[in-house]
Amino acid sequence: MILLFVAGCSVQPAAQPSPTLPVTSQSPDTTTETATSGPPTAKPVWEVGKNPLPKGPGGFGEIRPTPPELVNRALPTKDILPPPADGEYTSTITPIPPDVLARSTWQAGCPVSKDELRYLTMSFWGFDGRPHTGEMIVHKKVAQQITGVFAKLYEAKFPLEEMRVSTPAELTAPPTGDGNNTTAFVCRPARGQTNWSAHAYGLAVDINPFCNPYSKGELVLPELASAYVDRGRVRPGMIRAGDVAERAFAAIGWTWGGTWRTPKDLMHFSATGS
Repeated sequence: MILLFVAGCSVQPAAQPSPTLPVTSQSPDTTTETATSGPPTAKPVWEVGKNPLPKGPGGFGEIRPTPPELVNRALPTKDILPPPADGEYTSTITPIPPDVLARSTWQAGCPVSKDELRYLTMSFWGFDGRPHTGEMIVHKKVAQQITGVFAKLYEAKFPLEEMRVSTPAELTAPPTGDGNNTTAFVCRPARGQTNWSAHAYGLAVDINPFCNPYSKGELVLPELASAYVDRGRVRPGMIRAGDVAERAFAAIGWTWGGTWRTPKDLMHFSATGS
């Protein structure tokens, strides 16, 4: 799995666990009764990031049909931070703690200093219908605006699968095409370009990449998300014109990649328009 940057956007084919931060989506232990009198069998669960894809042209993974388990994606969230105690929306804005900085993609060569960035924690609703707490790094000048955007998403119960800081390992890991992490800051140039992505400044946010894929011609990223290219089939977690997500970001002056003619970058919102 690798983090891929196309037209200034970060695309995350899979969430990989770090030593201190579990990220793989799992479901609670569930069982189904068999037709016979034998013991119950475990319900199969999709394991995000488990199966690397062979690489195709451009270094992307091979584009494959969406697996049946992900056509109507609703994987449960694995908590990385304590959920909101009272179920109410809660957010914090702080300088980036040293341990978070160490597991982030920030380095001295990034186009922003660590002092220009802020660490956010924000409540969000999972596809499991439960409140959770996520984390995000953004530029300090947009931190307050972003917590306000996610407050609106929380009020509307717009579901997110996970929200965590992207790690350096994701930049070079083999693509698995099934990631769905909502994230912002990632320090890397735009794919195939020399200029930095808006994500490298903390001025872009990707929401539910699998449910809102990037597409250009035959290319779809994440590589297994083809079932979500058809926007006429509405499912939870999808961003649509005029919905709560687009309105919330438009209210702070951010541009949605879903309005672009080509490529279509349905996950991507940015303060820079790219």
